[in-house]
Amino acid sequence: MFKQLLLVTAILITSALYCEAIKPRSYSNNLVPINNPKPLLADYPKYIDPILDETHYLAPPLVNDPNSTLSVRAWRFSYNARGIIEIPNYLDGDDTAVICVHPWGVDDGQGWQTPQPAGVAFGCTPAKNAAIRQHAKEIINPLIKRLRPRVNTVLYSLPRDPDPTRLKAYRSIDYIPSETERLEGRREMLRRLAAFDYTGEPIPAKFDVSGDLPVVDYFRNFPGIDSSPHYNHEGFWELPIPVIDTIEVDNNDIVFYDNQGYDALREFLKTKGIRHVLLVGYATDMCVCSTTAGYENLRRDFNVFLVGDATQATLPANKTAAHATNQSVSYAALNLLITQVSWIKPHRPRRRQQLTDATP
Repeated sequence: MFKQLLLVTAILITSALYCEAIKPRSYSNNLVPINNPKPLLADYPKYIDPILDETHYLAPPLVNDPNSTLSVRAWRFSYNARGIIEIPNYLDGDDTAVICVHPWGVDDGQGWQTPQPAGVAFGCTPAKNAAIRQHAKEIINPLIKRLRPRVNTVLYSLPRDPDPTRLKAYRSIDYIPSETERLEGRREMLRRLAAFDYTGEPIPAKFDVSGDLPVVDYFRNFPGIDSSPHYNHEGFWELPIPVIDTIEVDNNDIVFYDNQGYDALREFLKTKGIRHVLLVGYATDMCVCSTTAGYENLRRDFNVFLVGDATQATLPANKTAAHATNQSVSYAALNLLITQVSWIKPHRPRRRQQLTDATP
């Protein structure tokens, strides 16, 4: 009886602290210059060029949950402050989700392939898709595995609608498949992907251009990227796109589909008690920015932290995405907090575990 009373007391104290934490407060925007600042996002130069401005400041903590379990240092850029502002944050893992945007499984052995000779998907060439696959293996998968026991939810966004095949293969926001359904959905997905004809048409060998505007006609007939049925074969975009194979999807992880809409995603996250989002995925300048689970939507309703080195930008005319990702992350930093893999650290034991330990 006494232990039960202690448990109830602990819960009441925790609730009171939480209510106190979410009350409006006056934030002291005190910017202290950092002497000899270190480069940001410098751990994986193969994937993103390090970022270093001449001026860095340290600001007071912004997110400071009383039951914090994750330390997430972050930064943003301000033209008005004339530099980079680094900010400590302390997040409650129970209120945190990891969202991985568009980890498409293409050219990864699951059956979905870039159509040949000239089709495009994801990184737009098999070689660039292989580099993204390696990035997911080296950066995103270890991060998710490390954070999964410390956060509320791990969610992946994929294109289009929740088709019957993927609804069986993956857990979604409103359906939990049985183990039998998972195996059946997985086999069905692999069969459909393997059976498709990935042969498209070649680039045009000849086309007409006008005498006065040949450049206009040239790009109209031969654009920089064309994923139409001419190159990608009819039905290519109706196939069940899987999560990339170098990310290990847990049975409790959620797959969300873009066409379900942002309102459905927001409601799901709010119902789960999510206030903080650690955002990773592909591609920094497109899908991670502006698709349903992109930061342009999420930052209106959640505390969003873009994990800069756990994302890759589109990379036309480059062998690697290092320069493009640097630029995309730098631009996002005008209105978004940026963190990095090495800055996401445990802070304290999770509240849930503390309460469990107090249970008789």
